[in-house]
Amino acid sequence: MEKILLMGNPNTGKSVVFNRLTGARVTVSNYPGTTVDFTKGWMKLEGKTVELIDVPGAFSLEPKDKAEEVAVKMLEEEKEAVVICLIDSSKAERGLYLTLEIIERGYPVVVALNMADVADSKNIMIDAEKLEQILGVPVVCTVAVSGEGIKELASRIKEATPVKIEKISKNASG
Repeated sequence: MEKILLMGNPNTGKSVVFNRLTGARVTVSNYPGTTVDFTKGWMKLEGKTVELIDVPGAFSLEPKDKAEEVAVKMLEEEKEAVVICLIDSSKAERGLYLTLEIIERGYPVVVALNMADVADSKNIMIDAEKLEQILGVPVVCTVAVSGEGIKELASRIKEATPVKIEKISKNASG
């Protein structure tokens, strides 16, 4: 694993997680031929330097605007990357749609249920262990602004492996 893509809906805290993981060792670039920005940085993972890319926010892999077009293109260009799918815990159903699309395409995924504090304040409870069992991918609760869960997120990246979609269907029904 040499690259990690940080993907999720807009305003889920991707940039805060990115800064926590990289220590803000970053460069901001425009995707070639566009004015859409993405941020690239580096982090240490098991003694190796790994590139982390903060992909523009997207709601699905069927692009409806330039930012989503860039997000899909970046995902397609990085077939070997691990994807951290960042989900706003207070609006989990939105983020799960994109996450399932990425899993269906065969990428190794780790889910970060971010903004767990916001969900908690709205009495929204997500059983992260059950969600992990259903999806077949690591799921970590995070509060990026305080740093809660970030170390666990980084440590679970190595567990990301592609999942067969049939397995998700079986896990959801069983």
